[in-house]
Amino acid sequence: MNPTATMDDSKTSPIPVITDAVVADPLVDASENVSDVPAQAPDGRPTRTESDSLGSREIPVDAYWGIHTSRALENFPIAKRPISVYPDLVVALASVKQAAARANLEIGVLEPHKAELIDRACQLIIDGRYHDQFVVGVMQGGAGTSTNMNANEVIANIGLELDGHPKGDYAHLHPIDDVNRSQSTNDTYPTAIKIGLTFALAHLLDELALLRDSFANKAAEFRNILKVGRTQLQDAVPMTLGQEFHGFATTLTEDHARLTETKWLLAEINLGATAIGTGITADPGYAAAAVRHLNVITGLNLETAPDLIESTSDAGAFMSFSGSLKRSAIKLSKICNDLRLLSSGPQAGLGEINLPPRQAGSSIMPGKVNPVIPEVVNQVAFSVAGADVTVTMAAEGGQLQLNAFEPVIAHSLLQSITWMAQAFRTLRINCVDGITANEERLGAMVGSSVGVITALTPHIGYAAAAALAKSALLTGRNVADLVVEAKLMSRDEVTRLLSPARLSGLEVITTAIPVIEADAIAEAREETE
Repeated sequence: MNPTATMDDSKTSPIPVITDAVVADPLVDASENVSDVPAQAPDGRPTRTESDSLGSREIPVDAYWGIHTSRALENFPIAKRPISVYPDLVVALASVKQAAARANLEIGVLEPHKAELIDRACQLIIDGRYHDQFVVGVMQGGAGTSTNMNANEVIANIGLELDGHPKGDYAHLHPIDDVNRSQSTNDTYPTAIKIGLTFALAHLLDELALLRDSFANKAAEFRNILKVGRTQLQDAVPMTLGQEFHGFATTLTEDHARLTETKWLLAEINLGATAIGTGITADPGYAAAAVRHLNVITGLNLETAPDLIESTSDAGAFMSFSGSLKRSAIKLSKICNDLRLLSSGPQAGLGEINLPPRQAGSSIMPGKVNPVIPEVVNQVAFSVAGADVTVTMAAEGGQLQLNAFEPVIAHSLLQSITWMAQAFRTLRINCVDGITANEERLGAMVGSSVGVITALTPHIGYAAAAALAKSALLTGRNVADLVVEAKLMSRDEVTRLLSPARLSGLEVITTAIPVIEADAIAEAREETE
């Protein structure tokens, strides 16, 4: 199960930049550079020395990340948002590493003690600990290598602590040789993205279902309230306010079904492909073992792609998934447009419904209250649509055996899901649940609407209905009164035909309808003129 919590992106602190690198022999292993007496960083904090093929660096002694993460912090101070803002991705990364450790143990390429340490460290991350150590920026070059290295280093150092060793003592548990065994960024990273998106999608679907139910509840509450429907912003025929809100609920029901269908897009993974899909450095039995363990860990039904070379280079699944998110966001944005129109005024607009007042709407106009909740949902939809363009361009931009732009794909999709889920929630709690109907105003508009005459056309004929419509428009009088005064129908007949059930189509008419003869039509025209 996914234990992640809602993130508030506004609380993300800037990413620290590690500097003052000390060049050392690039062939010296990092485990040989752990000092017994930590040096001091410029800010006075104790450090440890780690090395890679480019040299050596001082790493804060309390950091669970290491030199590869340090270089990424310096290279990519772009978004000022670490990958930990997406806890689903962090959990997914730990799940992949845990499955890899179990698979490597099963096929006999990893010592049992090391496999156990990696397994335990990953479980702690899955349970929600150490997420603050995933510090590399969401925008990064290298096709996700920095994210993978960040995960490898954090898991290794947690394992070292569990085993009684200091952080950075990689002779006992190595980030690459042990944690990353049988893997490449090019298979672990896209696999983790798909798992993280699946976790995030589950939360999104939960919020969407609650929002749908909120609209459905309002549909039941407003089921007997007549209103004037509109086409092209012009008066059309009557309907009930309940029908309008039921339409909103149905739209969200369809979106829930379409988004649920996208799960299969994320179920095909390339774990075991390693660098380009040939499986180099991985045992032939690794891929099957890894996906089996991964399904147990995540509770998902993942499958190894039949063509690992194609799966490693292709980002089509992300593009299709993004399109589904955009579809849902845009359709909800249209609903929010309708809510803003229906609540416009309240005196000089439509004023058919009241949205809950959430805050003062103006610094200059006292008493003004704006539809701020639908407005913020509109803006989320605009962002999701823009993110879809980003994903599309990133998918197109891949070359040969790898798409180097999966970090921006992951960021765009996870941000869209996060913002959409939070938008669904605030729309439900702070808007839809508190909507009320202006019944008196709705009744007055229906009574004087020429659209009501459409329901009488089968009984009095088009010509008589047109004459009455003209009179109603000129005088602003109640349509039912004009029909009775023209002696085209009795009051009881008009009342029955203009009942909410018949006007809104809820009462099905199955028998032939008698039409008023021509002489009655002529008489009605003369009287109305």
